[in-house]
Amino acid sequence: MRKRVVITGMGAITPLGHDVESLYRNQLEGRSGVAPIASFDASAFPTKFAAEVKNFDLGHFVKDPERWQDSGPNSRFAAGAAQQALADAGLLDNAHVDRTRVGVYLGSGEGIQDFDNMIYLIAQTYQADKNAVEAGVFTQGGLQRFHAGREFEQELHTTPGHLAHTFDLQGPNYNCLTACAASSQALGEACELIRQGEADVMLSGGAHSMIHPFGVTGFNLLTALSTRNQAPQKASRPFDLNRDGFVLGEGAGMLVLEELEHAKKRGATIYAELTGYGSTADAFRITDSHPDGRGAKACMAQALADSGLPHAAIGYINAHGTSTKVNDAAETIAVKKVFGNDAYKIPVSSSKSMLGHLIAAAGAVELITCVLAIRRGVLPPTINYETPDPDCDLDYVPNQAREKKVDHVLSNSFGFGGQNVSLIVSRFTG
Repeated sequence: MRKRVVITGMGAITPLGHDVESLYRNQLEGRSGVAPIASFDASAFPTKFAAEVKNFDLGHFVKDPERWQDSGPNSRFAAGAAQQALADAGLLDNAHVDRTRVGVYLGSGEGIQDFDNMIYLIAQTYQADKNAVEAGVFTQGGLQRFHAGREFEQELHTTPGHLAHTFDLQGPNYNCLTACAASSQALGEACELIRQGEADVMLSGGAHSMIHPFGVTGFNLLTALSTRNQAPQKASRPFDLNRDGFVLGEGAGMLVLEELEHAKKRGATIYAELTGYGSTADAFRITDSHPDGRGAKACMAQALADSGLPHAAIGYINAHGTSTKVNDAAETIAVKKVFGNDAYKIPVSSSKSMLGHLIAAAGAVELITCVLAIRRGVLPPTINYETPDPDCDLDYVPNQAREKKVDHVLSNSFGFGGQNVSLIVSRFTG
């Protein structure tokens, strides 16, 4: 008999607040975290806005914030969210828990980008007559200007390593970066480690920031971002006919997953149970979902089969819902293929309408929202839904939160590259 996995702690650093309560409350109020970019001069970019984390001070969460001074925002956000989640679970300084059985599994993105020094050195070493950079000169300048610690921060394993060291988490330690599905995949894989008996507790979730010149340039080149610069808070409009791309966000979401009997033994508060996990690939294109939603359909079906629940048990779907033409239509098709006519009875909403797209961190933050929807009985809306799209004809909880008791929630994360993850979280019933 496989082990059951429950959620005993949560933490969040997001564009809508620096804790779980603020995140959920601001979603229910339909607030947008989108604004003109403040972290660098984006005036020359096609997209000049994003959903940034505002006024974040890591010193409010850790005792030695100076330790993180060379870390990228992804690691700092992760530390703040992890401290909240572990404190919430009663695991910060719990001497009665075997720390070798407490691990970390993140879906964390790349770290700090030393854009200023990179551009300076290219400008100094560029030879116009050869249309090339002199590598030797660049190297000599780099040895003087680049910072060794910051170079290390670009590695994907750095963030989970930081968390393990800071919070004495000596168990399995992993990171995956499957684009927008990363933190959901991390949660699913962490759940499997516990089910298989390889850990008692896993700190899992994700952290990411691509709000820097490289990130915004890349997504603009892919024509994936909204360019609604005159009304940025209206830019993220999932499932609306006039959607024109997603809004880049940043932040972190962390959850403590725990084997049920272990949680009961130490008297932990149990928020919900993680009951279903599905993971597939579209095997189609790098940047587009399959137009028939085949990967998304298979992924949701896998999660349902893993949970053992009938289709009719799902009371709410937190959609991937990016606000791009292809994704929203494909996700709608996939939901209808999985649930048939019942799809029209299931409320579906997109947290990205308010948070923007937190890329690797998106799935974990959205799963926290799902847990709170179960516990509080209120579903977050899809804001900026103004003009229905004939290709997107489900109930998207438009513009206003909705009271509804739900026992089982499906959360979708579909990443660039065709990675798909669906998670099902359920009311804990003992």
